[in-house]
Amino acid sequence: MTDVAVHVLGEEDWQTYRRLRLAALKSDPDSFAADPAAEERYDEQRWRERMRRSRRLVASRGEGDIGVASVGPARDDEGVMEGIAELFGMWVAPEARGSGVAWELVTAAAKQAHKDGHHQLRLWVSTDNGRAVGFYSSYGFRPADERRPMTTDDTVEEAAMTLPLS
Repeated sequence: MTDVAVHVLGEEDWQTYRRLRLAALKSDPDSFAADPAAEERYDEQRWRERMRRSRRLVASRGEGDIGVASVGPARDDEGVMEGIAELFGMWVAPEARGSGVAWELVTAAAKQAHKDGHHQLRLWVSTDNGRAVGFYSSYGFRPADERRPMTTDDTVEEAAMTLPLS
């Protein structure tokens, strides 16, 4: 049993998401295809738009927020992939890693995706991040046949992994 609580943020919680997103970008800049300085300059309207596009999940322990993940409709070159949700932007604070927070975030994301009518959850993971690949595999994600260059470093590949939802 874990003492981690995960909840879905509403649009009015944009400042909480902003704080966690910027903490993630500063803590682990190589893990995200984003520029922390650019995102720091986003105004309230831009953050609220982001909140409307996808569900933002926050993991908390006690009074502190210790993780964040996003789940929304998966897209490909042709648009929204019917029935498939994508898990992205997942981050756990360094001091909370290895304590079950990631498991709780993925569980909440899978439940939310299923509740939103999706039958599959998909994500992209860097092929050189063995810890993440191992974690997602242990959760039940399986490799898909898709690979792409990582947007921040085209010498590194990302692989798609999928999890059936029931």
